[in-house]
Parts: sequence; structure tokens; C-alpha cells
Amino acid sequence: MSVVNHSSRRQLALVIATGLVLGLSLIGSPYPRAQALQHAPSVIALALLAVSARRGWLTHPASFCLIVFLWLHILGARYIYSFVPYDDWSRSVLGSSISEWFGWQRNHYDRLVHLCFGGLGMVAVAETVLDRGRISVGQAVLWSFLLVTTISGVYEIFEWLLTEVVSPARAQEYNGQQGDPWDAQKDMVLALVGSLMAIPVVTGLYRSRARSGS
Repeated sequence: MSVVNHSSRRQLALVIATGLVLGLSLIGSPYPRAQALQHAPSVIALALLAVSARRGWLTHPASFCLIVFLWLHILGARYIYSFVPYDDWSRSVLGSSISEWFGWQRNHYDRLVHLCFGGLGMVAVAETVLDRGRISVGQAVLWSFLLVTTISGVYEIFEWLLTEVVSPARAQEYNGQQGDPWDAQKDMVLALVGSLMAIPVVTGLYRSRARSGS
């Protein structure tokens, strides 16, 4: 019980810290009008993570993966994803921009976040499926892959509906399409790739946990 309580305290501390980071990210935001739309899902996610921490739904590693994803989202939301100034940061540190290295013509921060959603999401979803489904690790990983990629597709539909209903004039800005009509499809593919990349890691992690009996 003490181990569970210790893990819960750590998770709650991370949730609170993430809430503070979210609040700080709103200070001097370059796009203040877009922050409410960007962070409506963030507030819901933080509330669910707080409940999860108190009830012990997830282990610390799985919860931490979701927190890391939220950190990535908070950074992206501050700059409405399309304008995260990673080129300015790399130029100030390294003397040249990331876009120059790869010949990019658009801001790809949103692509990174979708890739990470697939990978990080697999850890938490696989743990939940394994703990509650009473199935093998292989079956849990397969179901997790299907669930994560489905969530990715459903979110793209939700994102479109949200902007059309709440703020049609700012749909392009919120969705971060940057003029690409295939943006949603590419985002889903990257989430799928992230999930595939995570399969060996997640399989090894939970097979080791099953052997240890924890």
C-alpha cells in the first residue's frame, strides 16, 4: 500500500506541476485568443490524470508518458503548433535552423507531437488493457495498437467538428494545417508509425512485468 501511495503522490505532484506549467504558458502568449480552444482538452486530461493518481489506475511510468505528451502539447498550444519557434532556438544555439538541415518548408512540430502520441499512448493504453482485460501481453499490445490509432482518427474528426462549431473562422489556425489539405491523414499516419515503433518496447516492458509478477 505504501508503494501505491508513494506512486500516487508522485503522479499528483506531476499533475499539479503540469497545471502550473500550463498556467505559465498562457502568460504573454502570442496567440491568446486561441488558447481556450487549445487547452480545453488539456484541462480535461489533467482532471482525469488527477483522478487516476488518487485511485491508482496507472503505474508511474504509464502516467509519466501521458504527462510528457501533455508537456509537448502545452508547448505546441502556446504557439498554436504552426509557429513553434524551434528554428529560432536551434539557430541561436547551433548557428543554423533545423528546417535548413532537412529542407523543410513548413513547421513540423505538430508532426512530432502526433508521432509521440502514438508511442507514448501505447504505454498507458497497453497497461490499462492488460490490467483490466485479463488477456496475454501480445493480445494487449495488439488491442492497444488498434485503440491508439483509432483514437488518433477520432481526434482528427473531433478537432474538425470543434472548430467548425465553435470557431469556423479560425479552423485553419486551430487545426494547424498550414495549407496542407492532407494534414489530418499525415497526422494519423505518424500516430500509427509511433505506435508501431513502441510495440517492441511495450511488449518487452509488460512481459518483464508479467514475469516478475508485479
